[in-house]
Amino acid sequence: MPRPSLCIAVIAFAVPLAAAPARTQGVPSAALSDYQAKLAQYTQVHQAYDAEAGIYWNAVIEKRHVRNAKRRDHQPIQLADHVLTQPPLYTGPPRPINPLAPGSEPGEKPPIPLLADFLQAAQEQYGFVPQRPASELDFKLAYARVARAAGLTREQIVGVYAFETGGNGTYDMQAGVTATRPRAISPAIGYNQLLSTNSVSILAEHGGRVLATLRQQAKAASGAAKAALERKIEALKRMIAFCRSVPDSWNEHDRLAKTTAGGMGIHAAILDIDIGPLLQVQKLLDSVRFARAKGYSAPLTAAELELMNLTGDGNGFDMLTMPPALREQVPTANFFQQSGYERNPVARRTGVVARLIADIDGKMARGAQSSGAKDLAAAF
Repeated sequence: MPRPSLCIAVIAFAVPLAAAPARTQGVPSAALSDYQAKLAQYTQVHQAYDAEAGIYWNAVIEKRHVRNAKRRDHQPIQLADHVLTQPPLYTGPPRPINPLAPGSEPGEKPPIPLLADFLQAAQEQYGFVPQRPASELDFKLAYARVARAAGLTREQIVGVYAFETGGNGTYDMQAGVTATRPRAISPAIGYNQLLSTNSVSILAEHGGRVLATLRQQAKAASGAAKAALERKIEALKRMIAFCRSVPDSWNEHDRLAKTTAGGMGIHAAILDIDIGPLLQVQKLLDSVRFARAKGYSAPLTAAELELMNLTGDGNGFDMLTMPPALREQVPTANFFQQSGYERNPVARRTGVVARLIADIDGKMARGAQSSGAKDLAAAF
């Protein structure tokens, strides 16, 4: 990545006005002057915001390091080990549109890839086309079967599904994409909304287990079904090798997922009827095992598991082990990165940990009454 044929093609920086007199043809000078004035105002206000936000989010990182060190040394976590103010919010003017190059402002982030981009990359890089389920219920049955075998409970599976999808989400649901809104807010897909980086990480760390499951299925199959599974296995082997071509770290997996066509193609595996449930369940199972490894022996409730799914295992564990009195005072921003917080309306709206947990519980309870959640519960 980038690939010109995909929607994430590199967006060129707009040419400075003074350097591109030929491109001013057809654009009124008044429009250019207005743009320059608004850009100067925006730049001044946003730079001031960036400076203030930088101080705040650096403090969040420093406090997180303090808590991690204390936890390693078995020391109690105190209220003062958190940033206790809410993050600054940008309230200034929006960035103006350059009349010379609308939609291609300097520093503008490229659009988030969509399902079609993941599918195209998978076919081009690995010759892989996911086997889609014949129906939504078929995917639910496969997902429930894998989850049950992994030791996850119906409450956990249905609760996470209800929160992440509202109770009626589909196996190929992408964050932010609706029938009337084609742009994604995240590459997250599926019942528990796996990021593209999650797909890369899971295959890097657990690819052998996924392969073993597919090989067992292939042994029991025959004819066209067996041949299809064998092709799928060969493509998956190439995917795993690519995932393991970098050190086993989140940052390296994130780089592969977001900046290479090979990494982007791997995320299409989440749509496959055989592989997708294995990836999604593995993500939740990793959170359960993380909590156990940290000494948290009590079974995770659906809301506790979702905390870890939503914010990452370390941050989620930080919150679920927090005393109730602290939950009422500690801002949710302590458990997010700046970019994740800014695009997460739940974290911003709830403000503190106690309200975040209450919001998760409430949304799970409401979502569980939806037909999709009831179908998943029945499939379990």
